[in-house]
Amino acid sequence: MADVTLSDIRKSYGAVKTIHGVDLDIKNGEFVVLVGPSGCGKSTLLRMIAGLETITGGTLNIGDRVVNDLDPKDRDIAMVFQSYALYPHMTVATNMGFSLEHRGASKAEITERVNWAAGILGLGNLLDRYPRQLSGGQRQRVAMGRAIVRNPQVFLFDEPLSNLDAKLRVVMRGEIKALHQKLKTTTIYVTHDQVEAMTMADRIVVLNGGRVEQIGAPLDLYDRPANQFVAGFIGSPSMNFIEGKITEAGFQTSGVVLPLPKSINTAMGQAAVYGIRPEHFRLSDHPGHAGVPAEIVLIEPMGPETQVTMKLGGNQVTGVFRERITSAPGEVMHVSPEVGSIHLFSEDGDTRLN
Repeated sequence: MADVTLSDIRKSYGAVKTIHGVDLDIKNGEFVVLVGPSGCGKSTLLRMIAGLETITGGTLNIGDRVVNDLDPKDRDIAMVFQSYALYPHMTVATNMGFSLEHRGASKAEITERVNWAAGILGLGNLLDRYPRQLSGGQRQRVAMGRAIVRNPQVFLFDEPLSNLDAKLRVVMRGEIKALHQKLKTTTIYVTHDQVEAMTMADRIVVLNGGRVEQIGAPLDLYDRPANQFVAGFIGSPSMNFIEGKITEAGFQTSGVVLPLPKSINTAMGQAAVYGIRPEHFRLSDHPGHAGVPAEIVLIEPMGPETQVTMKLGGNQVTGVFRERITSAPGEVMHVSPEVGSIHLFSEDGDTRLN
């Protein structure tokens, strides 16, 4: 296990800059998730840590070593890929032990390490099978086992669950987290799925356009996103954003006035963006000051909760309610945003105002 430190890491392909000075300190044993939309640079950053991409500028430390110019095999890391990358002509056991054999380990050591990893991952009865005889989840476990047997200082995961169906992704998500809790190996995990990031990470790094937007614990990013991009990326369904103006009466937007939080770092009359998560609307039994009228557009019952698309004045938003909504599209109900859960951002979305 080891710390991983990125200091002003940059990447360019000719004149095209893709990573713009990333600074990140990952502590020994920490599980850090790099998340962001497609093309944000998260996989490029991971591949630079692995040694599969050259570093244009900055310094990368793994433990007490600067590894910028070290080959991947000399960095003491193990990487799990989206595609599994298993050898089809080798059994599960041979796939898992191949890297040890390549490094000259004895047969006894290889067998011991493979059996140990297979026991952790529940692969003991599959060691004699070939990849074509395995399910997607089993193949992913074998890929993880191949990484585990090496006992590396750092695990790297590059979107390992994206080829699995939704149900299996949930199962494997739990297995990877449980594996980390057992081994406590420093882990860097790349995904575009913010739900994976929220449920697995000790800390999340939100990337956009090759830059770090925010770093923090999952609930810190959920509760206090630094800007509109992070607010919209973290949370499912996504946060609602409403454009308008801050006034003494409240947040003035087309046709309605919404309540404001007590502490606001901006002047009255300022244009701003009002953020409220779907789950932070409440039904109001008392029209008027206790709620604002919302015209129902669409109702989606989901069992334990109901998702409602609705119009607040001229703004279409989403609300998630624990109640079962009996009204019909076209009818009006009254809702109240939770004042303590309101987010205000500057008009350009770059700055948090409360």
